[in-house]
Amino acid sequence: MKKIICSIAMSTCVLIVSAQELFVYTEPASNMAAKSIGVRLNNNFMKDAQTKRVDHYFNPEVMFGFSKYLMVHAEGYFSNANGDYQLNGGGLYAKYRFYSTDAVHSHFRMAAYGRYSYIRNIAAEAPINLLLRNSGYEAGVVATSLKNKLALSASASYLHALDNSNANKWNNINDRNAFAYTLSAGQLVLPKEYISYDQLNMNLMLEALGQTDLTNGKSFLDLAPSVQFIIKSRMRVDFGYRFQVVNSYDRKYKSSALFRFEYNLFNAF
Repeated sequence: MKKIICSIAMSTCVLIVSAQELFVYTEPASNMAAKSIGVRLNNNFMKDAQTKRVDHYFNPEVMFGFSKYLMVHAEGYFSNANGDYQLNGGGLYAKYRFYSTDAVHSHFRMAAYGRYSYIRNIAAEAPINLLLRNSGYEAGVVATSLKNKLALSASASYLHALDNSNANKWNNINDRNAFAYTLSAGQLVLPKEYISYDQLNMNLMLEALGQTDLTNGKSFLDLAPSVQFIIKSRMRVDFGYRFQVVNSYDRKYKSSALFRFEYNLFNAF
């Protein structure tokens, strides 16, 4: 029993200590606690630039922390973007942490990650979005540094778009490949001093997300400020707003709001 209590405490501490690197729009190089399961409910509210209609994209995830090195997400994609609310498809995301250096109140980590998405609704225009609109795959690396209450993270990845289905082919036949890049910063605001695992954690984030088409050179750069709350060390609530600052694409969505709820079960298997 004593070992179980200590194990739970250590797993809980993982979520608290790394709270400010649980970024809202990107994944850090750190993984969720080993032998844990998480459920994440992602809600994106996106305004169509032409129709001015606000479309709702709902992406539930089940997350598995197999070890301190490997985590896997299984994702579902739902939306009302084509009229009726429907299941659009699903995907898998995996991340492997291959490098880590740890010190008192700081660490540096690197990880490789990949994603595969299958979406069956109407193929979207460029840019490529594997979470909402496009079938395809992604492979990349991410590096994250934590020092005291500030976390910084950067990633780079290769994207390839596939046809959504036989009836919904990718329109830009020669523009299937893109380079994506992100830069994220997170600051722990509350609590000022830890005295209990039940304390509310509040983090402020600012993230930059960009993509460049490898064929025609078109690109975009978005900024995404957000606020995050960690409740009782196992629940997480995110609020974010994403908007473009540079763009040469013809984009369907130029801004969006995000609401996310996450719950984690430690020592679940």
